[in-house]
Amino acid sequence: MTEHGWILPEGSKVLYTADGVRERVRELGRDISAHYRGSSPLLMIGLLKGSFVFLADLARTLDIPVEIEFMVVSSYGERKSSTGEVTILHDARTSLRGRHVLVVEDIIDSGTTLARLVPQLRARDPESLEICSLLHKRRPSAEGCEARWIGFEAPNHFLVGYGLDFAEEYRQLPFIAAI
Repeated sequence: MTEHGWILPEGSKVLYTADGVRERVRELGRDISAHYRGSSPLLMIGLLKGSFVFLADLARTLDIPVEIEFMVVSSYGERKSSTGEVTILHDARTSLRGRHVLVVEDIIDSGTTLARLVPQLRARDPESLEICSLLHKRRPSAEGCEARWIGFEAPNHFLVGYGLDFAEEYRQLPFIAAI
């Protein structure tokens, strides 16, 4: 299958077009800017690798002071489903104490990653801690991992594009597809 020249595996389906994703990211940026306007600089923590495209585009839509930090966290490896184990490969080095922190995630799927990270981040005493996820699958296991801002409610399919990958492929796609 192709979408504007991009080759996808047989049976794939584009769920969110590049234009649709861009517009939704702009809407999220307006909402987030309004929420944090007048406060100290927002610290955005992107969970790599999946969030890098979303975080970059989202940060450019904000009209408030922002600092950016990254964490590298893995729960998938080369599988299509979470292993249930969360490995922190690179931790944020910036102090969170007294800061407004926004964790930027590509997708809330099983909820395992955020269930492990959120308590650790809260223990670092931020002023506030919110989550913005591009996609949320709304699976029962993800309860308690609520994002304040969600780009799209996602179906229970394996998704690629706009930072999401399968074995490190398809991250560069400007749209989101189910494979």
